[in-house]
Amino acid sequence: MSGSLNPSSLARLLGEWNLGAAPAYRELADVVRLLVLDGRVPLDVALPSERALAATLGISRTTVTAAYSLLREQGFLSSGQGSRGRTCIPQSGPPGGHRGGGAHLSGAPGLAVPDGILDLAYASLPASGEVVHRAFASALTELPALLPGFGYDALGVIPLREAIARHYSAAGVPTTARQILVTSGAQHALNIVLRTLAGRSDKVLVEHPSYPNALDAIRAAGCRLVPVAMPAAVHPHPRSGASGGRPGWDLEAIETALRQQRPAMAYVVPDFHNPTGRLMPDSQRRRLVRAAAAAGTVLVVDETLRELNLDGVDSTPLAAFSPAVVSIGSLSKSHWAGLRTGWIRAEEPLIQRFAAARTTMDLGGPVVEQLAAAHLVNALAEPLPARLASLRDNRDALLELIAGRLPGWQSERPDGGLSVWCRLPAPISTALAVVAPDFGIRLAAGPRFGTGGAFEHYLRVPFTLPPEQLETAVAALRSAQDKLEASPQLRRSLGAPPAAAIA
Repeated sequence: MSGSLNPSSLARLLGEWNLGAAPAYRELADVVRLLVLDGRVPLDVALPSERALAATLGISRTTVTAAYSLLREQGFLSSGQGSRGRTCIPQSGPPGGHRGGGAHLSGAPGLAVPDGILDLAYASLPASGEVVHRAFASALTELPALLPGFGYDALGVIPLREAIARHYSAAGVPTTARQILVTSGAQHALNIVLRTLAGRSDKVLVEHPSYPNALDAIRAAGCRLVPVAMPAAVHPHPRSGASGGRPGWDLEAIETALRQQRPAMAYVVPDFHNPTGRLMPDSQRRRLVRAAAAAGTVLVVDETLRELNLDGVDSTPLAAFSPAVVSIGSLSKSHWAGLRTGWIRAEEPLIQRFAAARTTMDLGGPVVEQLAAAHLVNALAEPLPARLASLRDNRDALLELIAGRLPGWQSERPDGGLSVWCRLPAPISTALAVVAPDFGIRLAAGPRFGTGGAFEHYLRVPFTLPPEQLETAVAALRSAQDKLEASPQLRRSLGAPPAAAIA
């Protein structure tokens, strides 16, 4: 979005910022940066002029000038005319690899990661190399047959749509190619669905916490979030590293929200939920489908992580319970995010509406990638046994490391997926994300997974790295936590609540 932020509004967002833990200009820059990373100050917004902000805050203009200069250096403020730079996200680290206070790597999407930094902000795997390479080699041999055509296909190439349809049918959801729309990844799919089903100011129910990029897409569409809290895990022993039960979803709360709010759409991740890694039982799936139908709400299901079933627990695709369910899938987590191939499965009339909405964004996906994806979907299970075995080892290693080196943390053992959702001993998630690069790691702060600044008590830690790198990462987490514990003033200056507010 574009616009400007007046000095009074920014002052309210800043709150108590000048705590004397660092030079005033650096404290001011730190808090503004956190506001941008947390989404409370939008991107492409002009900050107040130096003179106006200095007058409102009762500080010298020199302090504001220095703070703005630091934000520009770190890549969070564009170089606009005069002092009216616009908020932005850095695309790479500062020149020469200097990290300053390290805050430029605190978990915002799209940031380049310098060498030597372990990236725990993304929960993604490297490509299943040989399998992906072989699929592309086969695709190139098939490409000449398609070259006489125009290359535009809003629905997707037939071989891929047929392969995806067979995959759903084999899973107990009878599907034809006419019920499939191929997209450039799951995020693209969600944007198409939002544009079709949810107008501005419409309500969209989401789990809380939820996938950050999905929350961003829903906000960007102008929709109103209706968050429903996930039940907390029960931990039988603080050093167990695993939850004491399977809390699932709060279906009573979801049913109440659907009945009272009547959202146009509900976005849910029932298969190894991001970030908790939970798997929704079939009994809850049935209730969810019935409740959505009774409320007139379209149920949109993100199945991107469905193939990453670490414990082999059976579940039924939600679409098997109702033809009205809209399913989103992708190869990004199971094979490689660089494929940028996803899909939507829905009833045929709805697929036609999605295709019409899609043409306002693009006219179709790359053909070679789709041909390669067809080979991967047809042999979907080929790379999975080895990948799942490695992920199980990584998960167990991470849980053991957290239990041993971070005894105050409570870690929920995920049924599948790529990450562990941890409860911290204090609401320091954002502060940890800010100081983490100084210790060689990059984090996504807990509030990225919720609304209204929630989840400062939580951190998502992926187990996509090998055990030896996870050991290094957990040691860095401990060092970062020790630094914050040793300096309450630093913790407060980085956005964590004061000690009295720590529960």
